[in-house]
Amino acid sequence: MSVVLTFLVNTIFNLIVGLIVAKFLGPEEYGKFALAIAVMTFGQTLAFEWIRQSAVRFYSERTRREEPKIRATLDAAFAWGALLFIPFTLALALFGPVFSLPRDLFALACAASIANGLFDYQTALVRARFDDRLYIRVIVTKNLLALVMTAGGAWATGSARVALVAGMSSLLGSLLIWRARLADRGAGMKASDPSLVRHYAGYAAPIVAAVVLYQLIPLANRDLAARFFGFAETGRFALAYDLGLRAVMAIGSALDVLLFQIAVRAHDVHGEETARDQVARNIAIVFAILAPACVGIWIVLPSIEVLIVPQAFRGPFAHFLGLMLPGLFCYGLAQFSINAIFQLARKTLPMVAAALSACIADPLFILTLPRGDDASSLAVAQSLALGVGLIVLIGFASANAPKWPRLRDLALTLVACLGMAALGGSLRALRPGFALMLTQMSLAGAFYILIVAAFDVAGLRSAFLDKLAPAIERLSRKGGLFKLLLPLRLG
Repeated sequence: MSVVLTFLVNTIFNLIVGLIVAKFLGPEEYGKFALAIAVMTFGQTLAFEWIRQSAVRFYSERTRREEPKIRATLDAAFAWGALLFIPFTLALALFGPVFSLPRDLFALACAASIANGLFDYQTALVRARFDDRLYIRVIVTKNLLALVMTAGGAWATGSARVALVAGMSSLLGSLLIWRARLADRGAGMKASDPSLVRHYAGYAAPIVAAVVLYQLIPLANRDLAARFFGFAETGRFALAYDLGLRAVMAIGSALDVLLFQIAVRAHDVHGEETARDQVARNIAIVFAILAPACVGIWIVLPSIEVLIVPQAFRGPFAHFLGLMLPGLFCYGLAQFSINAIFQLARKTLPMVAAALSACIADPLFILTLPRGDDASSLAVAQSLALGVGLIVLIGFASANAPKWPRLRDLALTLVACLGMAALGGSLRALRPGFALMLTQMSLAGAFYILIVAAFDVAGLRSAFLDKLAPAIERLSRKGGLFKLLLPLRLG
């Protein structure tokens, strides 16, 4: 649980640093920065994500002790990948086609791909061996350095280039500080096994291909926003997407850390049928948490904008994020619930097909939708494309005859979300601020919790009581009121 908490805190910290950077860079310079970050993320995923995925799947505390060749092979793969990536991206930046992003910023983004890829790979190794203390230390160090260097660089210079270099430095600085604890004994390059590389690449390739295809959509749309409306509009468009995506990814990833591992354990211990039952329960849980979260974000968007969004981004921020939220929900549901059907079956090609369908749908929607004076059509096209990806993914999953969650749980979740929207959404016209946001959250949240508690939606009430049971039982031994409460819980 400490890793999950650290992951959530890290997401919140990244959000804060991102808002500070946006404030001091301003819409136009932040537009360049956001486009560079999109290029960085795309390059990192394309070149290094397969190594991180392989580390999560094949590296552990046991292999660290007994099979150092696994870590050595992964390290060697990253080193060779970086060596090949550098000349290729430099040639593309200097002599390739003209992008809306300046060539020097494109080159910096490619360099940042290596730094970010290395950081994610190293932290994945730490998580794979369940070294919670080291993981927390590395993340906290990175966040403190980012606050000083990235946010400080944006404040001091107002330059996207400086902010990007500072961001790279905070990642590498954290790894440098903890380099001794991150290393493995006996895992030098000589111990690597080239035959393992082919095995790892074959495992991770479909997963990475799907991620790369999905990342093409926001990357292409940011580039189009810059071409059609200028970098300032790109900055406003990107800030809305980045904050919305981080919120959805924080919720989905926190659930995925627990739920997917439970499904994997069920598959290994009890067999395929039990795992299929668990995946069905997981889908219901993700739906029952992610859907109200997205509705809740929509309800409080005007207040969020007033409270935390820099002045230069207000107005377009809430407008764009409102248009993007349905697509972000579809993406989160696909990534953190439906994909598990294919991952457990080890048939991951449908994930690629779904992502490809979304990539094809995005430009078709862009061409079909009327283009206005801002990037609204791009936001709508992006949401619709992600919705197409989810529909195609569910279609492929249905062909494999999986077990689906109970229709009752899905229907109750939708009813509860509609009630949330009616209660909290009716207040959106009032003056936004902290008091209004607290009121909306209280009304909408209380209604949703009431429905969940009354009908045990997705088994959330039962899970909560099961977690609470040991504490109630311990307290009951002391007598008094708790002895009266215990039968209520058991009933």
